Amino acid sequence: MACDEPAALSGIFTRQNSSSTSSLDFEPDADYRFVESLEERYKCAHCHLVLRNPHQTGCGHRFCQQCILALRELNAVPTCPVDKETIKMHEVFKDNCCKREVLNLHVFCKNFPDCNSKVILGRYQEHLQQCLFESMQCTNDGCRDQILRKDLKEHLSQHCKFREERCQYCNTNVVLINIKNHEKNDCPDYPVPCLQNCSQIILKKEIEKHHAVCPEAEVDCPYKQYGCHVKVKRGKLAEHENSALREHMLQILDKNSRLEEQISDLYKSLECKEIKIQQLADAIKKCEKEFRQYTQLFGNNSNLMVSTQALASHLDKSARLESQVKQLIQMANQQQSKLDLRPLFDTIENVKQKIALMETYDQRLVVLEDQSSKHDLQINIHKAQLNKNEERFKLLEGTCYNGKLIWKITDYKMKKKEAVEGRVLSIASQPFYTSRCGYRLCARAYLNGDGSGKGTHISLYFVVMRGEFDSLLLWPFKQKVTLMLLDQSGKKNHIVEVFRADPNSSSFKRPDGEMNIASGCPRFVPHTVLENTKNTYIRDDTLFLKVVVDLTDLEEL
Repeated sequence: MACDEPAALSGIFTRQNSSSTSSLDFEPDADYRFVESLEERYKCAHCHLVLRNPHQTGCGHRFCQQCILALRELNAVPTCPVDKETIKMHEVFKDNCCKREVLNLHVFCKNFPDCNSKVILGRYQEHLQQCLFESMQCTNDGCRDQILRKDLKEHLSQHCKFREERCQYCNTNVVLINIKNHEKNDCPDYPVPCLQNCSQIILKKEIEKHHAVCPEAEVDCPYKQYGCHVKVKRGKLAEHENSALREHMLQILDKNSRLEEQISDLYKSLECKEIKIQQLADAIKKCEKEFRQYTQLFGNNSNLMVSTQALASHLDKSARLESQVKQLIQMANQQQSKLDLRPLFDTIENVKQKIALMETYDQRLVVLEDQSSKHDLQINIHKAQLNKNEERFKLLEGTCYNGKLIWKITDYKMKKKEAVEGRVLSIASQPFYTSRCGYRLCARAYLNGDGSGKGTHISLYFVVMRGEFDSLLLWPFKQKVTLMLLDQSGKKNHIVEVFRADPNSSSFKRPDGEMNIASGCPRFVPHTVLENTKNTYIRDDTLFLKVVVDLTDLEEL
């Protein structure tokens, strides 16, 4: 559903002539060509352009919303440029009647005369989104061409150099401007000529396999190991073997003769080495025999000397140990007379009893810890259930059944930052109802804006949700809905938007899923107005939104 800008500005202007607002709008800086000459009453008294969001002063002159604010900022006591009367801000009001007339003025499309459409000013931007003669950039990545909308489809499919085409060889989708490079360098099924000039065309992926059998490839003669170093094309190899048969046989005979001579020399060398090996073996046996004799001779003498030395060493150690033992016995006798060990034995016995008691305590502690773990588990289950019940009770306590919702949004700065960073784009209110068995509804807010208000406004939407009693209610939903941003100063300078549900919109039919598509105001209130420190829409980082459903003519079950 199309939506309007905010209906009032932060308590500066008195609310008059604003029982309803138009859902139309237009861009202020465009050069519009009106079908009929623009009357003076539709021009701003300050900028002399067509009025945008007209506001009327006490002296009866009309100004754009931005122009009246500019006059107020330029002069502490602003004056009307037409009659020089002092402009009293409390007498200024938003002229919705004039706004509707301006938005319904007919203008030519900027693409005239190609496009001969005449549209009302409020639908001008909507028309440009569909105008066949509007210039737009090609949607293909890398293409910077500006194309008329009516020619875009043909451009994308036939003329754009950055469109994707299927490679005729490997069926891979490739950007057209790169397709030649793809075929030559990347396509495995691209046909290439054999490098050996055999006049055959082979797929690139099979080129190495072909080279192994290509008749034009030069190969070595099979008799290369026998001395034939001729290189010949594979197709003429048999011819070469036949023509050089005699030479090949002579080369083989010569090779065999040289091999026989080498074998004869190896046999002679082997015989000489065997003789040397036998001589070495005999010498080793002789050395082993002599070594055993010397070992026996020297072994007897060394054992005698070692035994004598060991005996002397043991005797010395025995004497020293005997002396030390005597000293220890004397010291023990002296200490025994000084110390009474019975108290020590008693203390040890007491410690043993306490240790046994502590062991029984440890066993009991293990049992108690097990029981405590089970109790903790039960307590956590009960706590979780209590938290769920508490959340449910809070939801039930905050649920309204009179068609009115007051939505408190806390931590505004943090939630807006999350929306700007794209982490949480929108937030939803708790459900409310038109009666106990009535329509189930909620509100949805985009703190960084949505659609035409993205980045500049807060967007506020009204959502019809699936309820328990939908089968008993009348559909589509047709009631008037009021969206409000509440002023927290107590002056009731609220920002208000009013619309009546469109029975032809899918947003107000009986919900098929959990909720219908949201409908409301993408440009509900500008960030500049909401966050202005002079205003009181945000206090303690908290703002209040209100949604009111008109219950007139609504039959209660």
